[in-house]
Amino acid sequence: MTVIDIGIIVNGATGRIASTQHLANALLPIRAEGGLAAGQDRIVPRLMLLGRNEERLAGIAQKFGIERWTTDLDDALAQADYPVFFDAAATKQRVATLTKAIAAGKHIYSEKPVAPSVDEGLTLLRAAQAANVKHGAVEDKIHLPGLQKLKALATQGFFGRVTSFRLDFGWWVFDGAERESQRPSWNYQSGGGGGLTLDMVPHWRYVIEGILGPIRRVVTAAATAIPERVDEAGKRYRADVDDTSLTLAELESGAVGAIICSWATRVRRDDLLTLQVDGTGGSAVAGLHRCHVQSAADTPALRHFNPDVDIGADYRGQWKEAPGAARASNPYRVGWEAYLRHVATGAPLTSDLSAGIRDVRLAEACRRSVAEGKWIALGG
Repeated sequence: MTVIDIGIIVNGATGRIASTQHLANALLPIRAEGGLAAGQDRIVPRLMLLGRNEERLAGIAQKFGIERWTTDLDDALAQADYPVFFDAAATKQRVATLTKAIAAGKHIYSEKPVAPSVDEGLTLLRAAQAANVKHGAVEDKIHLPGLQKLKALATQGFFGRVTSFRLDFGWWVFDGAERESQRPSWNYQSGGGGGLTLDMVPHWRYVIEGILGPIRRVVTAAATAIPERVDEAGKRYRADVDDTSLTLAELESGAVGAIICSWATRVRRDDLLTLQVDGTGGSAVAGLHRCHVQSAADTPALRHFNPDVDIGADYRGQWKEAPGAARASNPYRVGWEAYLRHVATGAPLTSDLSAGIRDVRLAEACRRSVAEGKWIALGG
């Protein structure tokens, strides 16, 4: 057995996503298990943490038992024994940071969105190709247990001809005055690369297309439901980006669907994220972990509603839970395993930078639809 040691620079290591998901739930478990199997070999990640706050960075390093950490980007990029650069820092810094990493000859792996615009993403892709470095984009949501069950149903042909879908996502994010906000203030400012559409819609591209096929065109309405908020320092500021987004999407197959996202909605549905797919053969609705189905044979004959008397029908009771693995791998770990095998052995990687650009293309089409008030074809 050969041990393939891969040094990884983790940028934005003190952020919630990097520290809890990429480190605690993905890279550190791989390391603790003696590495990732790749044929007869083992791929072992060796980590260097990179961030802006020295005190917090030192705390994360101590907590996870990681020896190397720095606040100096240039110093980190100069380390030849760390050939991989992962970026989970603020969106507004991403293009400049990844450009420097590519110029330093690093293989790159990026959180969403990979760039604020398609043009900037294409510039990054061309630079990576010219430098002959490997590149990947995080696509975690498709690996959620509930969505994996939904994808299996689609692969098996359960739905027959898909007629429609509905993706519903979000919850109430406090404004910082009424109660402490659950999301950082940059999420609500264009100068920080914020906005619900740019933040979350890139995820829905690979989820929808990965399960149902290509999206042909979209039309979107967006709004700022809470225009004034309070930041981490207690200062009031204007939210100048959307926190609510409603999109109609038409697939290449002809099926139509809705993508409904909001940081200003209170949850009364099965989960924080639900995706329902309807077809001639049956329907299914998946959350983060569970998935319920109703086949055509089990579909009740509903003819009308009664405006005078609540008939008390248990509509949810007429669905069955779809089978699936009792315990699934962490979605971020699934992505890291594919990316590490790609870097170490050249194994195929579907979630490369070009996939990340397609994710941004959907968000860009939605934003353009809002500005122009019309359907926008995805193309490209």
